[in-house]
Amino acid sequence: MNDGDGGLESNGRDLRATTSLGGDQWAAAEASPGQDLRLRLGELAILLTAVVGAVALGLGITDYLTDHPYVFGYLLAYAGFRLADLILRPDAEISIHPRDPLRRAVDELPLLLLFAAAPFERTYLYGGEASGWIAAFGLLMELVGLWLALGSRIQLTLRLGEDEGQRDSILLRTGFYRYVRHPIYLGTCLVLFAWPFEYGAPIVAVITLAVLLAVMQRRIRREEEKMVARFGEEYESYRRETDSLIPNIW
Repeated sequence: MNDGDGGLESNGRDLRATTSLGGDQWAAAEASPGQDLRLRLGELAILLTAVVGAVALGLGITDYLTDHPYVFGYLLAYAGFRLADLILRPDAEISIHPRDPLRRAVDELPLLLLFAAAPFERTYLYGGEASGWIAAFGLLMELVGLWLALGSRIQLTLRLGEDEGQRDSILLRTGFYRYVRHPIYLGTCLVLFAWPFEYGAPIVAVITLAVLLAVMQRRIRREEEKMVARFGEEYESYRRETDSLIPNIW
C-alpha cells in the first residue's frame, strides 16, 4: 500500500508475519512476567480512563457538550476519523502488538496532553468562552483535514485494488498526491491544529503547530529516504515537481 504517507504501495508481508500471534507466540507472551505486567498496566490505564469518563458524565458533561455544539461536533468527527482511518489502513501499516499495550498507551500521551491543554488555557488564563466564530472555524478546519486525510486513504486503497500485482513498484502521483507528497500527514495536522480553536487557546495553538511541524519534518525525512532508495530518480523527479506538505510553501 503506502509507507506512511508517501504514496508507496507495498504488500507488508514481513510486518504481517511479525504481528500475527500463533499459539506458541501467545504462550510465550503469557509466560513472560514483564509482558504480563505491561498488559496489566495497560488494562489499568483503560480502566482509569473509563472511571474518569464516568465521573465526567456524572458531573454533567452531557450538558456541557449540549451548550458547546462546536466542541461536541469536533469530538464526534474526531472519533469517526480515528475509526475510519484504522479501517482504511492496509495491513502493512497497522502495527498491532497485543503483548505491549503500555507502549501504545504512552504513544497517545502527547495527544491526550493536547486535548487537555486547550480547555485548561481557556479556563485558567482567560475564563469565559471562546468566540463562536473561532470555534466554528476550528470545526471547519477539522472537517477539511478529515476530507484530505481520509480521501487520501481511500485513494490509496482503491489503487491497491487496481494494481494488486504491482504493489511494490507503483508510485502514486495522482489525485491528492499530485499536489503534495504527504496529504495524509497534512490532513492529520489540520485535524489536530483545529482543536485549540475550539477553546480560543492561542498558546496551545502555537505550541501545537511547532510540535506538528517538527514531528512531520522528521517523519517525512525518514520516509522519503526509503522512497528514494526504492524508486531512485523517479521519486527525485516527483520531489522536484511537488511540495512536501504545504502547497507552494514546504
